[in-house]
Amino acid sequence: MKDGQFLIKEEDLNKRLDNVFLSFMPSLTRSHIKTLIENGDILLNGKKVKAGEKVKQNDEVKYHFEENKPLMVEPEDIDFEIVYQDSDLAVINKPQGLVVHPCLSTKSGTLVNGLLAKIKDLSGINGILRPGIVHRLDKNTSGLLLVAKNDFAHNSLEQQIQNKTCHRYYLALCEGVFGKDEGRVQTYLERSKSNRKKMAVSNKGKEAITDYKVVKRYKNKTLVEFALQTGRTHQIRVHCQMLGHPIVGDDVYGHGDKNLAGQLLHAYKISFKHPRDNREMTFSAPLPKYFESYIEKCEKSSNC
Repeated sequence: MKDGQFLIKEEDLNKRLDNVFLSFMPSLTRSHIKTLIENGDILLNGKKVKAGEKVKQNDEVKYHFEENKPLMVEPEDIDFEIVYQDSDLAVINKPQGLVVHPCLSTKSGTLVNGLLAKIKDLSGINGILRPGIVHRLDKNTSGLLLVAKNDFAHNSLEQQIQNKTCHRYYLALCEGVFGKDEGRVQTYLERSKSNRKKMAVSNKGKEAITDYKVVKRYKNKTLVEFALQTGRTHQIRVHCQMLGHPIVGDDVYGHGDKNLAGQLLHAYKISFKHPRDNREMTFSAPLPKYFESYIEKCEKSSNC
């Protein structure tokens, strides 16, 4: 196990993080280092960054990883729906329970493994572990995500997300009854200091903005539509917790539900402009059956 930290020296000022780490640990290959950075096994000032991030003097580099060979990704027969595809992109409906891309703890059985089996060409911008992946969904969040088949499409779609011209909408069943019909949550998010696998509201970190609109109120729960203005890790889940209305089934930011495999959060609609001809494209995916069944129970029961 490799585990340690070091500070950036003056001679390494403005160098790429992967190049600095290669100099620090020349026994590793450049591709292995890139994989470790992508996985968050090498952090810059406690944060996950890109391999090409430029470093500054006295920046702190922390690392923690097993001494093994770089993770390779093999095609696998994974069950998921391709809602749409052409020569530039694909729109995928990811089922709950499917991890988007491999990491050191999940080396196979991911969406990427399935994409490699179903789709011939994928963009290479995000490296060997995340080919074609423009944005992600949590393991237990279902719904639509974009996949790029070439770097031209990838850059366009990623830019649309950054410019907020790619619109992503979610439906979630939340605990309790929302008071307002609609609103906006605007905070900063960073890694929780007590649990590095969780995110937390903070007075620093990255800005996170979520708009919400009540779809229907039940006795003890609320069906809510969320529109992302930013796309931070666990953003909707953390904001729901902050509002005092965690998502039903969320055992990380709420209370979980023994009858559910995870949170009732579904990316049900996405709209963007096609990278090649700029035409507007909108796709939607119906709620999964387990989500629909839970809502039907709320419709019929006075206890829900």
